[in-house]
Amino acid sequence: MLKEPGSNNDVTPERLKCGGVGLQTLAMFVGTSSDKKTIINTIEGMMAISDELRQEGLDIVDDPDLATEGEVKYMLSIEGSEIFEDDLSLLEVYRKKGVRMASLTWNYDNKLASCHMGDTSRGLSNLGKECVREMNRLGIAVDLSHISEKAFKDVLDHALSSPLASHSCAKALCNHSRNLSDEQLVALFNAGGFVGINFCPAFLNEKGEASMLDVLKHIEHMYELGGSGKVGFGSDFDGIDTKPIGLDNPENFPALIRFLADSGSFSDDDIADISGRAFINYYKKL
Repeated sequence: MLKEPGSNNDVTPERLKCGGVGLQTLAMFVGTSSDKKTIINTIEGMMAISDELRQEGLDIVDDPDLATEGEVKYMLSIEGSEIFEDDLSLLEVYRKKGVRMASLTWNYDNKLASCHMGDTSRGLSNLGKECVREMNRLGIAVDLSHISEKAFKDVLDHALSSPLASHSCAKALCNHSRNLSDEQLVALFNAGGFVGINFCPAFLNEKGEASMLDVLKHIEHMYELGGSGKVGFGSDFDGIDTKPIGLDNPENFPALIRFLADSGSFSDDDIADISGRAFINYYKKL
């Protein structure tokens, strides 16, 4: 987590600052273990690291609106909500520790929901519906990236506040199970949700090679579906093995933003939204 430049990490405080990043979400991912003790120990270990980083001066916040120009702030999320399967009261525990986003699944089914590559007929379980309602009550964003189409629809049908897809792309442009169909995107935008564009080349372009142009095309497509003010970056740096040409790490964000601005496809307000304002505004309404 957040090592010095020269390590294998894409995301470091120095690179974030160089790239003009004001807010970075730190996802706590527990892997594929189904053992609850292992899951809890892993999450608690990462929480302990975040506490150490706070003591070392890292500014971890629970409100994206606290992001300010020239400073890098961080927000905590959980990727894969197995930790809550047997005890939903833990949601409030981790909310008090600063967690503001959680994905229901990763690339496997659990007791809450089915994933994009699992039992696609199952959707959201009754326990999953309870989990979503409790997350809504606590102001924890329900992250729909990784879940199945049926689970996606079930969340929208039962959620009391808007969910988001923190790192997903458009299936119409790249037919991958991790991407969202036009129907899903329209439903999410109509619900007041947010989509962060994932930089994984396999999600951007079916050829498996991608560039800034592909990022632009996915944003353009989502804007055509009503995504104005509801789309931003969900790069997944450190979570993907390959990158689009010219997007190796957060230092490249200024070049990407210039590329989007120079394309003529977006107004100055659009660029401000895509660059972070849309994400902040999403949380203001959560």
